[in-house]
Amino acid sequence: MPLMKIDIMRGRLKEEIKELLDISYEVMLETLGVPENDRYQIVTQHDENEMIILDTGLGFSRTHEVVVFSLVSRPRTVAQKELFYKELAMRLNEKMGLNPSDVIVNFSINQDEDWSFGQGEAQFLIGKLN
Repeated sequence: MPLMKIDIMRGRLKEEIKELLDISYEVMLETLGVPENDRYQIVTQHDENEMIILDTGLGFSRTHEVVVFSLVSRPRTVAQKELFYKELAMRLNEKMGLNPSDVIVNFSINQDEDWSFGQGEAQFLIGKLN
């Protein structure tokens, strides 16, 4: 159940944001072994001056359509992460025309004890969730 935070520049249409959410959720389901309906996504929109996203010396340029995906997740294999990166960039390009250079992904790993889904309980630890 990764928590997916998505940072974008302000100005996208509601339909575009929904498509971005739906595509990234589908890719997450298919590549990370996440159960269906395990969906936690938050979009934050920024003014252009609030996001400086350079290329880290890789030689490509970013546009105002840059999207930064930050996933807080249980540990995943290297193969799962690589497949997620590849599929996400490919599908966003195919379905939304987003340049793969504008897709950035970061994983932050945590454990079951780091989650409470409400009611002041650690549901993974007390057996309500697997």
